[in-house]
Amino acid sequence: MPKYMIQGSYTADGLKGLIKDKASGRKAAVSQALTAMGGKLESIYYTFGADDVVVIAEAPDNVSAAALSLAASSTGLVQLRTTPLLTVEETDQALAKSVSYRGPGN
Repeated sequence: MPKYMIQGSYTADGLKGLIKDKASGRKAAVSQALTAMGGKLESIYYTFGADDVVVIAEAPDNVSAAALSLAASSTGLVQLRTTPLLTVEETDQALAKSVSYRGPGN
């Protein structure tokens, strides 16, 4: 199943919700949403810096991952960036493919 890294930054109201729900409450909510769509929460970490939270999750496909991201973002309480993750094997497969590409101005 494809894996995704979801990086989030809470708004001020989102942080108030985090304080109310606690990190364990948010973990449960994310896990429940992923499970309902056929995915799985692998890990969740809270961070310092530009992002407040990083989630590693499995989702059935890109459409499902996008649906989760859109649903969470539509609350207005968190801004998300979702990045598909490639395994070493998938990256090797991509490197083995021949692609004809001309760079700009070349």
